[in-house]
Amino acid sequence: MRAEHPLGHPDFGKVQICVCREEEVGQQAKQRLFAISRLNELKGLTFENFEPRGRLGLAPKQADSLEQAFNQAQQFARSMEGWLLLQGGYGSGKTHLAAAVANFAVDIGLPTIFITVPDLLDTLRYSFNSTDDSFEQRFEEIRQAPLLILDDFGTQNATAWAQEKLFQIINHRYTNHLPIVVTTNLSLDQIEGRIRSRLSDPELVSYQRILAPDYRRPVDDSGQNELSALHLLGERTFVNFELRENEGLPANDTRSIKKGFEAARKFAEKPKGWLVFSGAHGSGKTHLAAAIANFAVDMGSTPLFIMVPDLLDHLRATFNPNSQVSYDRRFEEVRNSDLLVLDDLGTQSATPWAREKLYQLFNHRYNAQLPTVITTADSLDEVDARIRSRMLDTRMCTIYALTAPAYTGRKKK
Repeated sequence: MRAEHPLGHPDFGKVQICVCREEEVGQQAKQRLFAISRLNELKGLTFENFEPRGRLGLAPKQADSLEQAFNQAQQFARSMEGWLLLQGGYGSGKTHLAAAVANFAVDIGLPTIFITVPDLLDTLRYSFNSTDDSFEQRFEEIRQAPLLILDDFGTQNATAWAQEKLFQIINHRYTNHLPIVVTTNLSLDQIEGRIRSRLSDPELVSYQRILAPDYRRPVDDSGQNELSALHLLGERTFVNFELRENEGLPANDTRSIKKGFEAARKFAEKPKGWLVFSGAHGSGKTHLAAAIANFAVDMGSTPLFIMVPDLLDHLRATFNPNSQVSYDRRFEEVRNSDLLVLDDLGTQSATPWAREKLYQLFNHRYNAQLPTVITTADSLDEVDARIRSRMLDTRMCTIYALTAPAYTGRKKK
């Protein structure tokens, strides 16, 4: 119907919804947005059944980050203003919190779209050939939704078309200050530059990184997952490291041990860049690497200490049909570990597959500048050239050669 307005009135001649049908049309719009979402599957994820401190066994920093994310999500839900960015690994709780925001919004009557980014792109692709919905209509519904929640940002196929559509959605909501929640397991450095600049705006975006590990994954009392061998090396600390000054070793050998020890202590206090220990078996490099990891645990962090051959075995095991974890998920948790200690680089089977996986791992951590400790008994000339080139970058990596022979425990009389 058209309301009667004088000539010159902004609504003159415009078709308007009859008051008697306004509520019905509004409900249809809500249902349409709800149909795009997958909230039916997640309606049981609320603030009430979220554990703000996580399960037993989490390190203090892990539990604190989870509680901070919980508080920020609740604050966002109460105001529905600005943006909320939750970053963390698989199973860390970010999807639960995003769904809790969505369910809260639906309960108060706010039309909401909750959708994973791959599903969003599939929805847009499908609308190209659909007779029911035009692409323009579906795209407009998504970018104009009163509340948009994008889950698993970064897992989508990063084609040029996909990147452009996502940028158009993000940019529209940024320009118009429309509320949005984004969850991702990527670091900001890994997100496309135009989108990253908007997600980095501190005046609009509340950012919280969740350090908690995958809740589906077994952990021990220190919060370590089943990949880590650190529980076997819990006694190797800086306190009981032997500087071997009374063994009668050549001065150069004792100096190399002392330099390595001091470098390890300094790195442990402020993990930054890469630290490489090379030397013969038994020279002390694994003890120093384990001491760094154990120091991190004491400080509330969650390092991953793993021998390279074991790492490759874990990755191969994911291809077994009975494996309960996917390759992508396993590889992701290793390459994005806050502190990664790789012991015995070079002892692994040098198959093309192994070399490629290790290169992908090293290259990712190099580009993301993630703190990494590496031990190797090989000379650097024997390391894959692509990895070696990154280890030789003195801006990123420091190498210490422990020249002493294997430790025997015998003192010089």
